[in-house]
Amino acid sequence: MSIRELDRQYVANTYKRFPVEIVSGKGSVVRDTDGREYIDMGSGIAVTSFGVADEIWQKAVIEQIGKVQHTSNLYYTEPCAKLAEALCTRTGMKKVFFSNSGAEANECMIKAARKWAAENKGADCFTIATLKNSFHGRTITTLAATGQAHYHELFQPLTPGFVSVDAGSIAQLDEANAKTPLAAVMIECIQGEGGVVPLDPAYAKALSGWTKKNDVLLLIDEVQTGNGRTGALYAYMNYGLQPDAVSTAKGLAGGLPLGATLLGERLEGVLGYGDHGSTFGGNPVSCAAALSVLSRIDADLLADVRRKSRMVFEALDGAPGVEAVSGIGLMIGVKCVRPAAEIVTKCIERGVLFLTAKDKVRLLPALNIPDELLMKAVNILKEAAAE
Repeated sequence: MSIRELDRQYVANTYKRFPVEIVSGKGSVVRDTDGREYIDMGSGIAVTSFGVADEIWQKAVIEQIGKVQHTSNLYYTEPCAKLAEALCTRTGMKKVFFSNSGAEANECMIKAARKWAAENKGADCFTIATLKNSFHGRTITTLAATGQAHYHELFQPLTPGFVSVDAGSIAQLDEANAKTPLAAVMIECIQGEGGVVPLDPAYAKALSGWTKKNDVLLLIDEVQTGNGRTGALYAYMNYGLQPDAVSTAKGLAGGLPLGATLLGERLEGVLGYGDHGSTFGGNPVSCAAALSVLSRIDADLLADVRRKSRMVFEALDGAPGVEAVSGIGLMIGVKCVRPAAEIVTKCIERGVLFLTAKDKVRLLPALNIPDELLMKAVNILKEAAAE
């Protein structure tokens, strides 16, 4: 049986895969079973921060594998401790809980917020407000937090204690808080799965002020937007926000599973012994990979991400067949006249792998993608959109 046949027979039918079997690659170019090359403009959905088979990343991973691949959280390991230090030093946060994915990082953030609210505001204060069109994960609780009803339909009853409000409406937050005291507000600075929709800066500022005024925690989901993706280490830094907790995953370990929940001053001591745990969380190999990735996300790289972003926006602005371009940094959504899925299919035929998000073509290339590959891919997108 071919790999595709094996996949169809034995892998749960939850993914609508593109007809490409990737077997190897280097940097921002991947190859299929026929040796055909593609420019990778998705980087594993914002995961392979420095592309495929990056030598620096490989060295960090292989060195740690040669020492110890796993210990459990009953013992100390250097990569875990040093990664927590690096994350706190670069963000001003106080503590880190490590897990394996974005959904788990969000679960931890939710648990910490609810425990804090119960201890400081009373047992009836557990509701968390999220934004409509948001996406926070696929566990029962993070589905409940997700502000898109179609994700909820097949999995009732969901975890109670969530309410979704319109982005931009402080009045709706007032109404929600009056009806049921809020423990926290949980947001994405850019709604990635919701169509690459950045939060309005004026609303972000007003929201931050509202949470302080009402003694409500501000939680920021940086699962997709974090780790240099938007031209800042974390997207909230573009907005001048100071969150009480931040979740991140995807690009943090450059291709290995790792989630992190960063806890600020109000939450740093809320989780005690036995309150939370993760068998694989803080795995030394994943943490070594993340230390390597984080060490390379410096001021020069972030400036280069912003420069490349400007190149893409300028190239697509007013292009035939392109209706709108949204996003920040190298997290970009392109609304075309033709359906996004049709555009992506045309680009695959021409050797470029794009993604979709709602009705948009989504661009999430490696942070270090060479200019020539980036613009070649963008030009192919323009050609497909113009047809």
